[in-house]
Amino acid sequence: MTTASDERTTGAEGAASQMAGGDPRLDKLVNCLPPRVGDTVTYLLKPSSRWVRIPSGVLLVVGGVFSFLPILGVWMLPLGLALLAEDVPALRSSRSKVLDWVERKKPQWLDPSASKHDRS
Repeated sequence: MTTASDERTTGAEGAASQMAGGDPRLDKLVNCLPPRVGDTVTYLLKPSSRWVRIPSGVLLVVGGVFSFLPILGVWMLPLGLALLAEDVPALRSSRSKVLDWVERKKPQWLDPSASKHDRS
């Protein structure tokens, strides 16, 4: 009985040690964002924000599809897909593959100490 309670405690601490999102690489990318944007993304990635995250993700994907219009842009498409990946298992595996690629090809994106000029 104590082993099960120890596992639950360890799991809760492990979950609390990570920010929202469940993937430490995603957490590192969020930490590289400006504070206000990072706080918003962190809020959207929390499990309790599901009912805000899903419509936001869908709207961002639609906005990315209509990127030829003023104000909207292609940047909206990957952001919307990343938000939807929290709730759609097929997108979650794709997000993991993209994060693997970022970790291999652009490791400076995951390093919060790197200057913003070095991230191109």
